[in-house]
Amino acid sequence: MLAKEAPAAALVRDLGQGLAYYRVHTLPADLPSIPGGKPGACVLDLRFAKSDETAALALRAWIKFNASARAPVFVLENSETNPAILSSVPEGVAGLLVLAPEPAKLGPDIAVRVAPDADRRAYDALEKGAPVESLLSDYPEKPRVDEEYLEKEHLSDSDAPDAEAGKPLPPPPLVDAMLQRAVQLHRGLLALKRI
Repeated sequence: MLAKEAPAAALVRDLGQGLAYYRVHTLPADLPSIPGGKPGACVLDLRFAKSDETAALALRAWIKFNASARAPVFVLENSETNPAILSSVPEGVAGLLVLAPEPAKLGPDIAVRVAPDADRRAYDALEKGAPVESLLSDYPEKPRVDEEYLEKEHLSDSDAPDAEAGKPLPPPPLVDAMLQRAVQLHRGLLALKRI
């Protein structure tokens, strides 16, 4: 007799600046339940999530209740998201932005350029305990040479230091492009004082 697979513990992370991350493995069990109110701005990761038709309706109700222009919900989905879930994500809800990989051709609000295998590796890395910050930064060691740096060092544009010639670049770090884009959108809305 085979033992039943235990449900995965809900994966919740603080992404900073009032943005939370919730990973859904199975509906409706993994829908965020916040004691005392709504979750606020959040990323709801539905990639690879499982559900049946009835449980998917709970997702539709959750999104309609929680998404608003002042507390956006960024939904991440991909071609491996259960079809019942994909069809239950409502359209035209203020504060709802759906992101999906470009190759998936799901018709999201924002298509993210990411290969399916890279998307899966990044998803699995967080599942296995990688710090969320490590999956959001493309080149954490890259020296920053921008206007602020040039002004601080009293340099003109023509005096800006070049990248070290001949030094091989390290391999790019594993980045969760989908999650990274959601965080960038949130930060943009904050900067524009839209949320």
